[in-house]
Amino acid sequence: MKLRPKETFQQLYFVTNESFWIIVFCVSFASVVTILESSFHMKMVIQNDSLVPGFAVLLILRELGAVVTALLLTSRIGAGYASEVATMKITEQIEALKMLGIRPVEYLLGPRLIASILGTILLVAMANVICILCAMGVSELYLGYPPAMFIGAMRRFVSFQDYVMALVKAGFFGAVIPIVSCYFGFRSRSGADGVGEATTQSVVFSSIAIIVLDFILSLTFSYIV
Repeated sequence: MKLRPKETFQQLYFVTNESFWIIVFCVSFASVVTILESSFHMKMVIQNDSLVPGFAVLLILRELGAVVTALLLTSRIGAGYASEVATMKITEQIEALKMLGIRPVEYLLGPRLIASILGTILLVAMANVICILCAMGVSELYLGYPPAMFIGAMRRFVSFQDYVMALVKAGFFGAVIPIVSCYFGFRSRSGADGVGEATTQSVVFSSIAIIVLDFILSLTFSYIV
């Protein structure tokens, strides 16, 4: 596959910069809800929520940050990729690429695949840090646990491997989005209805693929660690 740096960087900008604030907003609230709900139910069951910071950070690193980020990217860049490729197909731009001796799958999918993998890893890395900071703030304001106690609890529950595994998941999720989206874009029917159908299918099947892949990777990591 021939690398096209300019196109790849353009796609990387599309994935990261234009998605960053949406992801920050959503994962921040997700981490806050995780802390509050965990504290509420733990107090109800064992009348003690001292384990909440550790459990919350473990959940954030292993599941929440990567999965929420990937699903948000699916609904944004996945839909964009599918509609773009589908539009190119129905306007015969893909046939024009073939006539020029260019392989459309390699030409269109390559930069998007690389950008999506790198962009998802970067966004998940930042999302995890933001989630942990938000959880730390809520723990201090609502639960009364200072940052030092939060960090101590976090270190007992999580390790650097958990952070690495989150980034590995991000790489797989980032690969799924453009592959599934471009697949449905290339198979789009003619007309506006075909573009809309391809876009919808790409989001639905990418989301399903991410959830299933998350299960497989989580199960695999549980045997590795």
